[in-house]
Amino acid sequence: MSGHDSREHVEIKDGDQTVAGAEVTTSAGSEGTVRASLHAAAGHIAPGRRASLVDAVMDLPQVQESERLQAAAPLGDGESLERLRERTENSTTRPAGSSVLLEASIPAGGSGQDSPERREDTGGEPGREAE
Repeated sequence: MSGHDSREHVEIKDGDQTVAGAEVTTSAGSEGTVRASLHAAAGHIAPGRRASLVDAVMDLPQVQESERLQAAAPLGDGESLERLRERTENSTTRPAGSSVLLEASIPAGGSGQDSPERREDTGGEPGREAE
């Protein structure tokens, strides 16, 4: 990757504990593609937190300005994958070890399924810790 990479770390918290996080990378030479790696803490995570992480990632300005998304999530993380499919178009997935890789188009404006509940769940500005 070039020296012009943009990296963003996004976290979702439950109280003072981080329950899910993502690393988001865009590159000047990526031709409109953004890459995201999603992960969650071990153990029980309240329903909706993984979806909130996807929403926080998809709401980042550099993601909304991109045309394509390449995302990696833990294999079996149905909540994240479902939200990624809702927020993107023409998605394809494939397993890769203990992860699943998703490639998709980002809708113009990056809005996808924009609901009031989703906005509430993110708990704040994208790129910042959300409660």
